[in-house]
Amino acid sequence: MAKDKSLKSKPLKRKDLGPSDDRTEIMDTEVNTKRKKMDADEAPAHMSQLTNTTDDKKRKKNKKSKKERVNQTVEQAEVLDPPSCPEGTAEAEGLEDLSPDKKRVLERKLKKIRKKEEKKKLKAEGVTLEQTKPSGPSAQQQALDYLTCWAENRSRWKFQKTRQTWLLQHLFDSEKIPDDTFSVLLQYLEGLRGSGKDTTVQKALSLVEESGKAPEDTVIQQRAHRAREVIQLLS
Repeated sequence: MAKDKSLKSKPLKRKDLGPSDDRTEIMDTEVNTKRKKMDADEAPAHMSQLTNTTDDKKRKKNKKSKKERVNQTVEQAEVLDPPSCPEGTAEAEGLEDLSPDKKRVLERKLKKIRKKEEKKKLKAEGVTLEQTKPSGPSAQQQALDYLTCWAENRSRWKFQKTRQTWLLQHLFDSEKIPDDTFSVLLQYLEGLRGSGKDTTVQKALSLVEESGKAPEDTVIQQRAHRAREVIQLLS
């Protein structure tokens, strides 16, 4: 019986927490406290970000609606007849809240539309802007008239460097200077002096040399024939 009493289980006593266990519990408490504080700090920032995002969406939506109104006004102006739509009436309706820059852009668009419509109207009536501009004589005609004035009306003739340069550049071209005019030009060249004379002779010599390499080319041979006459005159 004494043996049985000794074998009876004794109630376990709770062990006291050691120093290491106390530190662990304190650290867990501090971590939880910091986490709660961080969550509390992040909440306003998150709410602020949501607010900013909402504001940006509203601004973009307002900006888009303004742009749509401007485009709609421009489209309406395209349909209207420009003379029947005085300036400032189309863009005034519903656009009071536009900035000055937007209003200037709209005005420029409307002006372009009006000009385009006016051109279409003139074209439909058979009138073009190009026809109203007087077309002057070509450089070729002016040079030939210059040479004719030298030959027929010397008292009214005045030396013009530009006309002489054109004649020297196309001296050997029978399409630009016909044969009957070339004979008058030879008389004009008798008074040629200075670098203009030297350049003309060198060009004529080059054409004569080129003609020897292409005896069957009629255009080159025709130019070479004129070149020989010029060399004979100026040498």
